[in-house]
Amino acid sequence: MSTPPSGDGWSRPPQEGSEPPGGWADPAARRDPWSTPTPGPASSWWQPADPAGGHDAFPPPAPGEPATAVAAAARPRRGSPARWIGTGSLVLLLGVVGGFAGGLLQDELSDGGGTYPSVTLPSPSAGSTQRPAGTVAGIAATALPSVVALQVEGQEGSGTGSGFVLDAGGDGGTFVLTNNHVVAGAYRDGIVVVLQSGEQIPGTVVGADTSYDLAVVRVDRTGLTPLPFGDSDAVVVGDPVVAVGAPLGLQGTVTEGIVSALNRPVTAGESASEASYIQAIQTDAAINPGNSGGPLLNSAGQVVGINSAIASLPGVDGQAQSGSIGLGFSIPSQQARRTAEQLIRTGRAVHPVIRVSLDSTYTGQGVRILDEPGAVASGGPGDRAGLQPGDVVLSIDGRPVTEPAELIVDIRAREPGDVVTLSVRRGGETVDVPVTLDADG
Repeated sequence: MSTPPSGDGWSRPPQEGSEPPGGWADPAARRDPWSTPTPGPASSWWQPADPAGGHDAFPPPAPGEPATAVAAAARPRRGSPARWIGTGSLVLLLGVVGGFAGGLLQDELSDGGGTYPSVTLPSPSAGSTQRPAGTVAGIAATALPSVVALQVEGQEGSGTGSGFVLDAGGDGGTFVLTNNHVVAGAYRDGIVVVLQSGEQIPGTVVGADTSYDLAVVRVDRTGLTPLPFGDSDAVVVGDPVVAVGAPLGLQGTVTEGIVSALNRPVTAGESASEASYIQAIQTDAAINPGNSGGPLLNSAGQVVGINSAIASLPGVDGQAQSGSIGLGFSIPSQQARRTAEQLIRTGRAVHPVIRVSLDSTYTGQGVRILDEPGAVASGGPGDRAGLQPGDVVLSIDGRPVTEPAELIVDIRAREPGDVVTLSVRRGGETVDVPVTLDADG
């Protein structure tokens, strides 16, 4: 048949004397295309709506055609719509019958004909939740009760972080170690320490240090198990490590990886006054926001690092994409233990210094001391060792340095009183200069 117009299947009839677009010459009303049309005065008895698109294969009879011809034209032929209608009815009937038979068969099967009541499957064998020491599961089972989450409220909003139990205090309290940036800016009563059991205890900052990014929080609670410190100086690249914390607020999360690099100089902070200098342990164990302050454990379950920073890929409009990309950085346990002890005893940490000003615009080999008066503080460690303005420091204790932050980080990782050897280029000569570090403040 010719394609009917859009809408309800047929268009409104045109004005008298014109041909409807549907192909039928009756302008009065909708009409069955198989009925005998009443021809209009200026129209033929039938014509296609679109001559180029073909026409109905079975037009109605012309006016005056014998009834026998009409009857013959109305008889179903091979491929006619009438035959297809009949065939469709048969298919529908068969479908109904088939569905009914299928339902009866299902009823028969559900009566027990397709089941096997005598079959009994074996019960699961008895298992154990105990894991050998040194496995990730064994390390996690021991460490998790000592790792806490911190909920912090401050002027800049709320946040979460991690920490772990250091030791029980002598007055019925317990100390928890975390990152300074986790608790920085917290209200006086804005810190809540959440134990692995879910118990929530108010916490108070005992001391914090921006430069080392460490802080100690005290809780009025006894009976907590401290995590032991391990020797971060004994860690080597490739050692397996486990990170525990509350990434994205998901407390008690355990991830594993290896030590990817050592002595990685990391500086973090939005301004010079907030900068932290870390000679970090790099790991590919997954560390995400919220892991900050949590422990990095060796295969003996000892703390060898405090998770503090991650590298991020640049995102849209210069915004960094936060999340683990396998580049996490931890404060070595030797530095963390020393700083935590100072914070508990005095409320502040001391930093080793050589008291020289470095040239941040220098782009050559090594790190240059500013070439101007006062760049080497009079009477300071550098002055006593003979350092001069314009000297270029090539290495410290044999380790090359190429940026000011690398030299600062390396010195901050020491203790006041330590002696370091700087390889210095002065003019056309290179000399070794021993420097005894002082404490700041």
